Amino acid sequence: MKGSPITIGGQDVLPGETKKIELEMPPLYTATNMSIPVFVKRGKREGPTMFVSAAIHGDELNGIEIVSRLIRSKSITRLRGTLIAVPMVNVYGVLNQSRYLPDRRDLNRSFPGSKKGSLAGRLANLFFKEVVSKCDVGIDLHTGAIHRSNLPQIRADLDDEDVLEMAKAFGVPVLLNAEIREGSLREAASEDGVKILLYEAGQALRYDEFSIRAGVRGIINTMRHLGMLNKRQSKGHDINRFIARQSGWVRAPESGFVTHLAQLGDHVSKGDRLASVADPYGNVVSTILSPADGVIIGKQNIPLTQEGEAIYHIAYFKEPDTVAEHVELLQDNLILGDQTVIEEE
Repeated sequence: MKGSPITIGGQDVLPGETKKIELEMPPLYTATNMSIPVFVKRGKREGPTMFVSAAIHGDELNGIEIVSRLIRSKSITRLRGTLIAVPMVNVYGVLNQSRYLPDRRDLNRSFPGSKKGSLAGRLANLFFKEVVSKCDVGIDLHTGAIHRSNLPQIRADLDDEDVLEMAKAFGVPVLLNAEIREGSLREAASEDGVKILLYEAGQALRYDEFSIRAGVRGIINTMRHLGMLNKRQSKGHDINRFIARQSGWVRAPESGFVTHLAQLGDHVSKGDRLASVADPYGNVVSTILSPADGVIIGKQNIPLTQEGEAIYHIAYFKEPDTVAEHVELLQDNLILGDQTVIEEE
């Protein structure tokens, strides 16, 4: 545990305390005050300090509901260590239903930020200094971009043994060894020694119940793995984890109207028809084929495309058909269960 008490936004939080803190941000040009909501819960017993953050991209709303359910869950009652849960980092973007900040910058390309930089840089600096730098581990929640959906998946530096074990503990079948992007929260956190997972699931501006349940349960699972919560026997099917070292986007060869044949979680083989593209008269002008064996972990949702646009994101595994089976098992565990994580314990 890093320090006692923990001070966030000028407020001290002692072991055994729970506080809701508002981190003051630059106001709107209407002089409306703005703040980042931060939930801090400290156990009486020592343990790791973990942050969970959502809506760094303001249109990625799934994570807001995941954090809401997490902090209301009975599972975190007997916490060891500290949980810092931030339901929305980019409050400006949430207000505008936009991925970006008012200065049109991507907050997740602006870390670690600067007190005297752009609006994005200042917000990144505030969140990083007040929350991330005080933690040992973190989970950052994301969805697909606008008009795109992602299968529940963990992206992380899986060459780091500690991060790999956290990723496995989370409990979704697809683990993607993803490159760290310059200016991302994951890059800044890693350089500061904070072990971090990125959870991708669902689509922008929508709640997806499957993705939300998998996210809440995954965070709880990770906290159990870290010793922050008591371990318990899992219920339902055993879910295997599969690591993808490579993934790629399949792009539209022609502009037109898309009819999807393949869906999220599908196992596809090289040469399989994924979709067809038609002109305004209904004539098929091209067929989109799978370039290799894999599992679809992301797809475009709207039936309109321009030539070269990314339509399917495919992860490549040694046994993709087995991965697809375990995605279905995860769905069974979450959707067919008779209670949610909130009702546990």
